[in-house]
Amino acid sequence: MKEKNRGVATVLAFALLPLSGFATDIYIPSLPTMAAKMQVSSIEVQLTLSLFLISYGISQLFIGSVLDSFGRYRVSLVSLVIFALASIVVATTHHIYLIYLMRIIHGLTVGAIVVAKRAYFVDLFTGDQLKHYLSLFSIIWSTGPIVAPFIGGYLQNLFGWESNFYFLAGLAAIFAVLELLYSGETLVHFTEFNFKKIVNIYSTMITTASFTLGIVMLGLAYCMVMIYNMTGPFIIEHHLHLSPVIAGYSSLVLGFAWMVGGFIGKATINRPFFKRLVVNLVLQVIFVCAMIFSLQFVTNLFSLIFFAFIIHIGAGYTFNNYFTFCLGKFPKNAGIAGGLTGGITYVIVSFLSYGIVNIVPAKDERNLSLSYLILILLSVFIMLIIFRLRSKSLPETELS
Repeated sequence: MKEKNRGVATVLAFALLPLSGFATDIYIPSLPTMAAKMQVSSIEVQLTLSLFLISYGISQLFIGSVLDSFGRYRVSLVSLVIFALASIVVATTHHIYLIYLMRIIHGLTVGAIVVAKRAYFVDLFTGDQLKHYLSLFSIIWSTGPIVAPFIGGYLQNLFGWESNFYFLAGLAAIFAVLELLYSGETLVHFTEFNFKKIVNIYSTMITTASFTLGIVMLGLAYCMVMIYNMTGPFIIEHHLHLSPVIAGYSSLVLGFAWMVGGFIGKATINRPFFKRLVVNLVLQVIFVCAMIFSLQFVTNLFSLIFFAFIIHIGAGYTFNNYFTFCLGKFPKNAGIAGGLTGGITYVIVSFLSYGIVNIVPAKDERNLSLSYLILILLSVFIMLIIFRLRSKSLPETELS
């Protein structure tokens, strides 16, 4: 990469981080319409989200070693082009199984793009500057869930659900051109693609308890957002009988909640790690219990968004803290660490969210609050394990 283009390339790298959020959330307000137009069930159309998340997660599990061995730039550029073509296919077909295939391709390509851009920062920056950039990741990423459903709600109303995917195709094409003009390779020390050595690196990372438990906490935090994404539009449009635009505005507000959690996480980054995470989790327990209790007296759009907003702030806070921790854990193998972090997180999210939606279907605010409760109690369980590790003074003292 040319030194004179470094500033523009850094902006492009930040701008591509929310692509996964756009690919996930832009058609959230269109889910009920897609189900009706293609004459499939809500579960079948929700599976398009789960398949994207599974493939996105799996992609990140192996793509890190590829990026560390062959570089970031070309893989990212080719992935943008394939993503754009797959988006056009989704927009021009009404066959649910072909859409499933294209969403898997979406997940694989977005995984390559996002992991490459995360590694970009570790390639070029160090020390406090790197820590500063890493803490911005979840904040920048949250612009996707904030803006995407807002845009998607209007596109749905004006042009139909297909327009969401035409938008994604155009966005990817523009980024591909800008990458071609301004970006370039940032990897200096190429890792030999030695299968045994790579397996040893993966093994070392996975067996580091603080790293693995941090990833589990990331999965539980983001699963709260995904559960709302999969159920919220059906609650708002079917149960409350409101429009896709209202569903889009609601997702916009909750995306902002995630960003607020990220900003609070960045503001408290120098405070004791374990203590601030425990306080956050206690507050989430209190508010989800208040949400369930309030259903005896009121249930409408405002009560739904109010409690979900506070819970999503807590989820964003957890995600910001553990994401910064996990990505900075193994700087010499940034591609693999970033891939493992994102990959396992999204595999957890995809299976857990789809399982919870099947057990507690998209019906009303009560079911949403029960879904939140399940995830928060699981988070409490993981934090208890972390507390036991901390109390035994194991090497993972970074958690204290």
